[in-house]
Amino acid sequence: MNIFQSFKENSTPIVNNLIIINLLVWLGTLAFPQYASFLSMHYWASDNFNLVQLVTYMFMHGSFSHLFFNMFAVYMFGVVIERVWGSKKFLLFYLVTGIGAAIIQQLVWTWEYQPVLSVLNSGNINALTSIEPVLRKWFRFGNIEHLTSKHMIDMANSIANAPQTVGASGAVFGILLAFGWLFPEVKMMLLFFPVPIKARIFVMLYAIAELFLGVANFSADNVAHFAHLGGMIFGAILILYWKKKGKLYN
Repeated sequence: MNIFQSFKENSTPIVNNLIIINLLVWLGTLAFPQYASFLSMHYWASDNFNLVQLVTYMFMHGSFSHLFFNMFAVYMFGVVIERVWGSKKFLLFYLVTGIGAAIIQQLVWTWEYQPVLSVLNSGNINALTSIEPVLRKWFRFGNIEHLTSKHMIDMANSIANAPQTVGASGAVFGILLAFGWLFPEVKMMLLFFPVPIKARIFVMLYAIAELFLGVANFSADNVAHFAHLGGMIFGAILILYWKKKGKLYN
Protein backbone atom coordinates (compact mmCIF):
# COMPACT_ATOMS: atom_id res chain seq x y z
CA MET A 1 0.00 0.00 0.00
CA ASN A 2 1.48 3.36 -1.01
CA ILE A 3 1.08 6.59 0.91
CA PHE A 4 -1.71 7.88 -1.34
CA GLN A 5 -3.80 4.71 -0.91
CA SER A 6 -3.27 4.85 2.84
CA PHE A 7 -4.29 8.52 2.93
CA LYS A 8 -7.45 7.86 0.92
CA GLU A 9 -8.52 4.88 3.03
CA ASN A 10 -7.95 6.68 6.33
CA SER A 11 -9.58 9.94 5.24
CA THR A 12 -13.22 10.94 4.74
CA PRO A 13 -15.10 12.27 1.67
CA ILE A 14 -15.37 15.97 2.53
CA VAL A 15 -11.83 16.17 3.91
CA ASN A 16 -10.54 14.50 0.75
CA ASN A 17 -12.43 16.91 -1.50
CA LEU A 18 -11.40 19.97 0.50
CA ILE A 19 -7.73 19.05 0.23
CA ILE A 20 -8.04 18.33 -3.50
CA ILE A 21 -9.92 21.59 -4.20
CA ASN A 22 -7.43 23.69 -2.20
CA LEU A 23 -4.53 22.04 -4.00
CA LEU A 24 -6.09 22.56 -7.43
CA VAL A 25 -6.89 26.21 -6.68
CA TRP A 26 -3.32 26.81 -5.52
CA LEU A 27 -1.94 25.21 -8.69
CA GLY A 28 -4.45 27.20 -10.74
CA THR A 29 -3.29 30.52 -9.27
CA LEU A 30 0.30 29.55 -10.04
CA ALA A 31 -0.66 28.95 -13.66
CA PHE A 32 -3.01 31.96 -13.88
CA PRO A 33 -1.82 34.50 -11.28
CA GLN A 34 -4.02 37.21 -12.78
CA TYR A 35 -7.03 35.58 -11.09
CA ALA A 36 -5.47 35.46 -7.61
CA SER A 37 -6.56 38.97 -6.66
CA PHE A 38 -10.15 38.33 -7.79
CA LEU A 39 -10.44 35.25 -5.55
CA SER A 40 -8.68 36.77 -2.52
CA MET A 41 -10.80 38.64 0.00
CA HIS A 42 -10.50 42.44 -0.19
CA TYR A 43 -11.84 45.06 2.18
CA TRP A 44 -15.52 45.77 1.46
CA ALA A 45 -14.74 49.45 0.67
CA SER A 46 -12.32 48.44 -2.07
CA ASP A 47 -13.24 48.51 -5.75
CA ASN A 48 -11.79 44.98 -5.90
CA PHE A 49 -14.25 43.49 -3.39
CA ASN A 50 -17.17 41.23 -4.27
CA LEU A 51 -19.33 38.99 -2.06
CA VAL A 52 -18.08 35.80 -3.66
CA GLN A 53 -14.70 36.43 -2.04
CA LEU A 54 -16.19 35.61 1.39
CA VAL A 55 -16.13 32.00 0.17
CA THR A 56 -13.35 31.87 -2.42
CA TYR A 57 -10.68 33.35 -0.13
CA MET A 58 -10.70 30.25 2.07
CA PHE A 59 -9.58 28.09 -0.87
CA MET A 60 -6.66 30.40 -1.68
CA HIS A 61 -3.17 30.18 -0.17
CA GLY A 62 -0.14 32.42 -0.44
CA SER A 63 2.47 29.65 -0.51
CA PHE A 64 2.82 25.88 -0.49
CA SER A 65 3.74 25.89 3.22
CA HIS A 66 0.60 27.90 3.96
CA LEU A 67 -1.46 25.36 2.02
CA PHE A 68 0.33 22.33 3.50
CA PHE A 69 -0.09 23.24 7.17
CA ASN A 70 -3.73 24.24 6.76
CA MET A 71 -4.59 21.04 4.91
CA PHE A 72 -2.55 18.95 7.34
CA ALA A 73 -4.71 20.34 10.16
CA VAL A 74 -7.89 19.69 8.15
CA TYR A 75 -6.78 16.08 7.69
CA MET A 76 -5.62 15.49 11.27
CA PHE A 77 -8.69 16.93 13.00
CA GLY A 78 -11.32 17.11 10.28
CA VAL A 79 -11.39 13.36 9.62
CA VAL A 80 -12.33 12.64 13.23
CA ILE A 81 -15.02 15.33 13.31
CA GLU A 82 -16.51 14.28 9.95
CA ARG A 83 -16.84 10.73 11.25
CA VAL A 84 -18.74 12.01 14.28
CA TRP A 85 -20.97 14.54 12.51
CA GLY A 86 -21.23 13.08 9.04
CA SER A 87 -20.22 14.71 5.78
CA LYS A 88 -23.05 17.23 5.32
CA LYS A 89 -22.84 18.58 8.84
CA PHE A 90 -19.06 18.80 8.74
CA LEU A 91 -19.12 20.68 5.40
CA LEU A 92 -21.72 23.12 6.76
CA PHE A 93 -19.53 23.73 9.83
CA TYR A 94 -16.44 24.26 7.67
CA LEU A 95 -18.16 26.81 5.43
CA VAL A 96 -19.87 28.66 8.29
CA THR A 97 -16.62 29.04 10.23
CA GLY A 98 -14.73 30.11 7.11
CA ILE A 99 -17.33 32.72 6.17
CA GLY A 100 -17.60 33.77 9.82
CA ALA A 101 -13.85 34.34 9.91
CA ALA A 102 -14.19 36.56 6.83
CA ILE A 103 -16.97 38.60 8.45
CA ILE A 104 -14.92 39.19 11.60
CA GLN A 105 -11.91 40.23 9.49
CA GLN A 106 -14.08 42.69 7.59
CA LEU A 107 -15.31 44.17 10.89
CA VAL A 108 -11.72 44.55 12.12
CA TRP A 109 -10.71 46.24 8.87
CA THR A 110 -13.73 48.56 9.19
CA TRP A 111 -12.72 49.55 12.73
CA GLU A 112 -9.11 50.08 11.64
CA TYR A 113 -9.52 51.85 8.29
CA GLN A 114 -12.96 53.43 8.04
CA PRO A 115 -12.34 56.47 10.32
CA VAL A 116 -9.30 57.36 8.21
CA LEU A 117 -11.15 56.77 4.94
CA SER A 118 -14.04 58.96 6.08
CA VAL A 119 -11.69 61.90 6.61
CA LEU A 120 -9.84 61.36 3.33
CA ASN A 121 -12.99 60.91 1.26
CA SER A 122 -14.47 64.09 2.75
CA GLY A 123 -11.82 66.14 0.95
CA ASN A 124 -11.57 68.39 4.01
CA ILE A 125 -7.93 69.47 4.14
CA ASN A 126 -8.36 70.96 7.62
CA ALA A 127 -9.37 67.57 9.04
CA LEU A 128 -6.10 65.93 7.99
CA THR A 129 -4.29 66.91 11.17
CA SER A 130 -6.50 64.52 13.17
CA ILE A 131 -5.20 61.51 11.20
CA GLU A 132 -1.70 62.72 10.34
CA PRO A 133 0.11 60.18 12.63
CA VAL A 134 -1.80 57.32 10.98
CA LEU A 135 -1.13 58.59 7.46
CA ARG A 136 2.60 58.84 8.10
CA LYS A 137 2.65 55.11 8.92
CA TRP A 138 1.42 54.36 5.40
CA PHE A 139 2.68 57.21 3.22
CA ARG A 140 5.72 59.43 2.80
CA PHE A 141 4.97 63.12 2.33
CA GLY A 142 6.31 66.50 3.43
CA ASN A 143 4.17 69.10 5.15
CA ILE A 144 0.56 68.06 5.47
CA GLU A 145 -0.67 71.47 4.32
CA HIS A 146 0.80 70.74 0.88
CA LEU A 147 -1.64 67.88 0.32
CA THR A 148 -4.61 68.50 -1.96
CA SER A 149 -8.08 66.99 -2.20
CA LYS A 150 -6.83 64.81 -5.05
CA HIS A 151 -4.02 63.53 -2.83
CA MET A 152 -6.60 62.66 -0.19
CA ILE A 153 -8.74 60.68 -2.65
CA ASP A 154 -5.65 58.85 -3.96
CA MET A 155 -4.64 57.99 -0.39
CA ALA A 156 -8.14 56.73 0.37
CA ASN A 157 -8.12 54.47 -2.69
CA SER A 158 -4.67 53.12 -1.81
CA ILE A 159 -5.75 52.32 1.77
CA ALA A 160 -9.05 50.72 0.75
CA ASN A 161 -7.40 48.54 -1.91
CA ALA A 162 -4.45 47.41 0.22
CA PRO A 163 -5.96 44.88 2.68
CA GLN A 164 -6.59 41.38 1.44
CA THR A 165 -6.43 37.95 2.99
CA VAL A 166 -6.37 34.33 1.86
CA GLY A 167 -6.36 30.91 3.45
CA ALA A 168 -8.45 28.25 5.16
CA SER A 169 -7.11 29.18 8.59
CA GLY A 170 -10.45 30.55 9.85
CA ALA A 171 -12.16 27.24 9.09
CA VAL A 172 -9.16 25.35 10.49
CA PHE A 173 -9.49 27.18 13.80
CA GLY A 174 -13.18 26.34 13.79
CA ILE A 175 -12.21 22.68 13.37
CA LEU A 176 -9.72 22.96 16.26
CA LEU A 177 -12.46 24.40 18.45
CA ALA A 178 -14.83 21.58 17.49
CA PHE A 179 -12.20 18.95 18.27
CA GLY A 180 -11.52 20.49 21.68
CA TRP A 181 -15.27 20.66 22.34
CA LEU A 182 -16.04 17.09 21.28
CA PHE A 183 -12.90 15.51 22.73
CA PRO A 184 -11.86 17.79 25.63
CA GLU A 185 -9.79 15.18 27.48
CA VAL A 186 -7.77 13.92 24.50
CA LYS A 187 -4.07 14.61 25.03
CA MET A 188 -2.24 16.63 22.38
CA MET A 189 1.44 17.42 22.05
CA LEU A 190 3.09 20.41 20.34
CA LEU A 191 6.42 20.09 18.54
CA PHE A 192 7.88 23.11 20.35
CA PHE A 193 6.36 22.12 23.71
CA PRO A 194 6.63 18.30 24.00
CA VAL A 195 4.32 17.97 27.00
CA PRO A 196 0.85 16.39 26.66
CA ILE A 197 -1.95 18.99 26.89
CA LYS A 198 -5.67 18.28 27.05
CA ALA A 199 -7.45 19.34 23.86
CA ARG A 200 -9.68 21.88 25.66
CA ILE A 201 -6.61 23.55 27.23
CA PHE A 202 -4.80 23.50 23.88
CA VAL A 203 -7.70 25.25 22.13
CA MET A 204 -8.03 27.82 24.92
CA LEU A 205 -4.30 28.65 24.82
CA TYR A 206 -4.42 28.95 21.04
CA ALA A 207 -7.36 31.37 21.24
CA ILE A 208 -5.59 33.51 23.86
CA ALA A 209 -2.43 33.59 21.75
CA GLU A 210 -4.41 34.69 18.67
CA LEU A 211 -6.17 37.43 20.65
CA PHE A 212 -2.86 38.70 22.00
CA LEU A 213 -1.19 38.70 18.57
CA GLY A 214 -4.20 40.39 16.99
CA VAL A 215 -4.31 43.17 19.58
CA ALA A 216 -0.50 43.58 19.67
CA ASN A 217 -0.46 44.00 15.86
CA PHE A 218 3.29 43.57 15.51
CA SER A 219 4.68 45.42 12.49
CA ALA A 220 6.17 42.34 10.78
CA ASP A 221 3.05 40.24 11.40
CA ASN A 222 0.72 39.95 8.40
CA VAL A 223 -1.39 37.07 9.77
CA ALA A 224 -5.15 37.65 10.09
CA HIS A 225 -5.35 36.68 13.77
CA PHE A 226 -8.84 38.08 14.26
CA ALA A 227 -10.07 35.98 11.34
CA HIS A 228 -8.78 32.91 13.20
CA LEU A 229 -10.75 34.00 16.25
CA GLY A 230 -13.73 34.60 13.99
CA GLY A 231 -13.64 30.97 12.90
CA MET A 232 -13.68 29.92 16.55
CA ILE A 233 -16.49 32.34 17.45
CA PHE A 234 -18.79 31.22 14.65
CA GLY A 235 -17.87 27.60 15.36
CA ALA A 236 -18.87 28.04 19.01
CA ILE A 237 -22.17 29.70 18.01
CA LEU A 238 -23.04 26.83 15.65
CA ILE A 239 -22.07 24.16 18.19
CA LEU A 240 -24.14 25.84 20.92
CA TYR A 241 -27.09 26.03 18.52
CA TRP A 242 -26.83 22.34 17.69
CA LYS A 243 -26.42 21.49 21.38
CA LYS A 244 -29.54 23.47 22.30
CA LYS A 245 -31.50 21.66 19.58
CA GLY A 246 -30.14 18.29 20.73
CA LYS A 247 -28.42 17.78 17.36
CA LEU A 248 -24.75 18.02 18.33
CA TYR A 249 -24.08 14.32 17.82
CA ASN A 250 -26.60 13.44 15.12
